[in-house]
Amino acid sequence: MKIWRIAFLMLLACSPAAAQSKGRVVEEIIVRVNNEIITRADLERAQAALQEEVRQDCRNCSPQQLQAMAAEKQKNILRDLIDQSLLVQRAKDMGINVEPEVVKRLDQIRQQNNIASMEDLEKKISEQGISFEDFKANIRNRLLTDEVIRREAGSHIIIGRDEIQKYYDQHKNEFQRPEQVYLREIFVSTEGKKDEEIPELEKKAKNLLERVKKGEDFIELARRYSDGATAQRGGELGVFERSQLSKEIEDMVFKMKKGQVTDVIRTKTGFLLLKVEQRFEAGLQPIEKVEGEISNRLYMEKMEPALRAYLQTLRQDSYVLVKPGYSDSAAVPGTPIQEVAPTPDEEKEKKGRRKFLLFGKRKKAGQ
Repeated sequence: MKIWRIAFLMLLACSPAAAQSKGRVVEEIIVRVNNEIITRADLERAQAALQEEVRQDCRNCSPQQLQAMAAEKQKNILRDLIDQSLLVQRAKDMGINVEPEVVKRLDQIRQQNNIASMEDLEKKISEQGISFEDFKANIRNRLLTDEVIRREAGSHIIIGRDEIQKYYDQHKNEFQRPEQVYLREIFVSTEGKKDEEIPELEKKAKNLLERVKKGEDFIELARRYSDGATAQRGGELGVFERSQLSKEIEDMVFKMKKGQVTDVIRTKTGFLLLKVEQRFEAGLQPIEKVEGEISNRLYMEKMEPALRAYLQTLRQDSYVLVKPGYSDSAAVPGTPIQEVAPTPDEEKEKKGRRKFLLFGKRKKAGQ
C-alpha cells in the first residue's frame, strides 16, 4: 500500500471505538511514535480499508485471489501507519499549514456527493458513526504527508535528458498512439446554488479565463480556484481519444493547438475551462510530445526508494516503540523493543475523557 494513500483509506474505514465503559473509551496502544500513538483500533480500521481497496481493485477476483492480495499488502500496513505518523510530525516541525486546502477538500467532497451545505456534510458523516473532527484530521494528515513527501523527497529527484532519451528508445512501442488530447480543467460549480448566484459564478469563470489569457499559470489557478476533484492535480484530466469525449467538447478541443484554452463552457453543473496541454497525432509520438510523460514515469520509479530512504532517516532520529507481537516491516535494525512503565503524562491522560492502556489488554466493563 502506498504511504500517501493511508489517510484516504482510513477515511473509508473510520468507525466508533469498540469498547466503552461509563462514557470513556479504552484503547490498546500498539505503537508509540515519539509523542504520538497508534492503537489497535487504528490498525483494525486500516486493515478493513485495505480489504475494501482490494475488492475495488479486483472486482472479478475469486475469494482466494482477494485473500492472497490482501495478505501480501497487509505485510506493510503497520509500517505505513508508522510512516504516516512520522511524516505528519515532520510537517508540524516544518510549520506546514494546509488548513485552506482542508476546507477546499471538504467542499469538493460535499459537491461530489450533491450535499447542499457543509453543515449537511457534517451531519451525513456523523450519521455514519464517524467523528467529523476525525474525518477532517485524516484529510489534514494526508495533505501534510503529501507536502512533506514533495518537499523532502521529491524535490531531490532529478531526471536527466539522457535518461528520458534512453527510456524513449527502449519503449517506443508504448508511444504508438491514436489521435489524442491531454486536457486540464478549471471548474466553477453551480451545484446547490440559487438562481441569483449563477451570474456571479459565471463572472468568476470568465475572470479566470482572462487571467489565463494574460499569462497566469493555468495549473496554479486550477489548484487555487477550481471546484473540481482535479484541483489538487492542477486540473489534470488526462489523455482522451475522440470517442471518449462528448461530441460538443470533442469538436472543440481536437481543433485546438497545444497550450490553447477554450472559452467558458456552460454545463449542467457549472462553468468549465479546458486547456489542451498536449496534442498527439496518430502514430509514433515524437519524444518532444511524450517527454513530460516519460519524466513522470521515471520520477515515480525513483520516488519509492527515495521516500523509503527518507523515512529510514526519520526513524533513526525518532523514538518508535512497537508492542511485541506486532510487526513493523521497516523497523530500524538494532532498535530495542521493550515495554515501558507509564509516564506522568500518561497518568494525567487516564483522567481525561479518552483512556489508553500502555501496551496492555483492553479492560472489560465494570473493572
